[in-house]
Amino acid sequence: MSLRFTKMHGLGNDFVVIDAVRQRVALTPEQVRFLADRHFGVGCDQVLLVEPARLPDTAFHYRIHNADGSEVEQCGNGARCFARFVRDQGLTDADRIAVGTARGRIVLEIEPDGQVRVDMGVPRFEPADLPFEAPARQLVYPLAVAGETVEVGAVSMGNPHAVLLVDDVATAPVARLGPLIERHPRFPRRVNVGFLAVRGSDRVDLRVHERGVGETLACGTGACAAVAHGRLRGLLGERVRVRLPGGELRIAWRGEGDPVWMTGPAATVYEGVIDL
Repeated sequence: MSLRFTKMHGLGNDFVVIDAVRQRVALTPEQVRFLADRHFGVGCDQVLLVEPARLPDTAFHYRIHNADGSEVEQCGNGARCFARFVRDQGLTDADRIAVGTARGRIVLEIEPDGQVRVDMGVPRFEPADLPFEAPARQLVYPLAVAGETVEVGAVSMGNPHAVLLVDDVATAPVARLGPLIERHPRFPRRVNVGFLAVRGSDRVDLRVHERGVGETLACGTGACAAVAHGRLRGLLGERVRVRLPGGELRIAWRGEGDPVWMTGPAATVYEGVIDL
């Protein structure tokens, strides 16, 4: 099977984006892993599928596969690339695009400067929403990991996130603790792990270990989850600049019950055809 694809990235979080509207696509986990392989395939953190709409009041359906072949519910940097892709490919001429995901409807807005603003939905904090095994909702939870206890916040942005406060992301134990927390038995569907350093009420540094991928240069849902958790702890204001290894995102959240809005860039690298 010959498959047309577009390589894109959002702050270095990179994707293979596939038009499943104008070509027939049915990927196996093995094919996803091949596409994502940086030596034998195209190479990416996630494979994104643009499909015909499934939900009412949406223009497209958005599916995300991690590099390990697993399918996940949401990806913020991918959502920005999705918006640029459907516009650049002539699939729509709209500036405001409603898209269905595995966790419901999201809205993508392309701004005049080419940046993409995304309604990432309402963050949820009940343990069952991630899921996370805990008897009741708390601001932070003690978590036993490799002989030590760390404190984590638990946030669902349509996908699960654990957030740890650190003094400095440069020295944060991302490589050591990230994989252990990702597969901790209290997170039965695994979890994305954010290491958050607060630099002021309107700016933070963040590194994210993504489930099924490892550390990435940027994570949109991770930035949203980190800001939501920081807001609940009284550390952050309504508008926050999140500095990630790949660049900066702007996150806005008024508080519980409201959606998180994320703004950032999306870029096309190249287009190609691959035989699977």
